[in-house]
Amino acid sequence: MSESKAVILGCAGPELSSSEASFFADTRPWGFILFGRNIVSLNQVADLTANLRESVGRPDAPVLIDQEGGRVQRFKPPLVPQYPSGADLGALYLANREAGLRATWIMSRLHAFDLYPLGITVDCLPVLDVPSPGGHEVIGSRAYGITPDVVAILGAAASEGLKAGGMLPVIKHIPGHGRAGADTHHELPHVDASHAELSARDFGPFKALAHEAMAMSAHVVFTDIDPEHPATTSRRVVEEIIRSEIGFDGLLMSDDVSMNALSGDFATRASAIFAAGCDVTLHCNGNRAEMEAVASVTPDLRDQALRRANDVMAAFGAPDDSDEMALREEFEGLMAAS
Repeated sequence: MSESKAVILGCAGPELSSSEASFFADTRPWGFILFGRNIVSLNQVADLTANLRESVGRPDAPVLIDQEGGRVQRFKPPLVPQYPSGADLGALYLANREAGLRATWIMSRLHAFDLYPLGITVDCLPVLDVPSPGGHEVIGSRAYGITPDVVAILGAAASEGLKAGGMLPVIKHIPGHGRAGADTHHELPHVDASHAELSARDFGPFKALAHEAMAMSAHVVFTDIDPEHPATTSRRVVEEIIRSEIGFDGLLMSDDVSMNALSGDFATRASAIFAAGCDVTLHCNGNRAEMEAVASVTPDLRDQALRRANDVMAAFGAPDDSDEMALREEFEGLMAAS
């Protein structure tokens, strides 16, 4: 079987069209990502993930989602509960460390109870960004706290809860989005903090979780490191900061290539992402013309990127034997006491 292309793609709606299926069969994306537009019912999502995998002939192809809790939660009530934000978990941790750690682990384990039976195997959390004064609210309450140690400790608990449920986490947004003064969905932020300041604060949680299998890049310019390129398209940031200083040797995926923080047409954007040293590019919105442009310049997974992708596949484990109802009851009690 030919190797997968180094790309993660989405589809346009709740069902996979025959046209999309043939496009994915030809393109061979390594994985897929789901958004709210793809979600109607639990049975429908289970059918969709099965059809996505069937299109590429890989029953274990990763299927990703952003299911953080708070305001970034693709599955919503009544399909699943509304979960608290990272900041809510952080507040509980500051009041009662044991309760905060336990609640953070349980919430991720509950995400896995919700998602894993539907064929979703990767949750794009934890958010390891450390907000700073003046930072845009795009991170805000998604962060576990405003100090690197709290973010790292709760990020680790969140990651372990997912893995206990048979899923894998994605640490994001490496090397740190907390100082960004703009929403990268709309524009490109420039962070002027010195390398020393960034190293002392922003990079810390990523160093602590550098052993995880996957990370998502930040579309943020760090002017003291590379004044011209956002981290996603900066070879200097990828090599000197993410790979060397932080020590992350897992699969590095871009944040969404369709965000307006990036410039140029889609082939240009994707080419820049690979030239910088990212292993995989991520395209989220299901727009066929954009996906075709991205795919046209996307290499097959090979060399280090292939090794890292294979390491991801080897990192998946079976869910533990946790009692779902008992955990839901415990979680409600922990959060009610906060």
